[in-house]
Amino acid sequence: MTVLYFAWLREQVGARSETLVLPDGVATVGQLIDVLAARGAGFATAFQKRASIRCAVNQEFADPGQRIQPGDEVAFFPPVTGG
Repeated sequence: MTVLYFAWLREQVGARSETLVLPDGVATVGQLIDVLAARGAGFATAFQKRASIRCAVNQEFADPGQRIQPGDEVAFFPPVTGG
């Protein structure tokens, strides 16, 4: 699985992207966020305000209940605004 981080999430975790082996028992975006948030201070800070984080799975917007699987691309980014 490829995980991408954008904007302030990238700054907090210290990486633009990484390749992860999907841990056993992790089947949704929300469960992945739980695992990532437990990885250290930068990750905990990045995922502290989950309501302000958007996610896409394979380039399609996803909510925390979205199922994920090995080989997926999961991207985390701040809310998109326009004007």
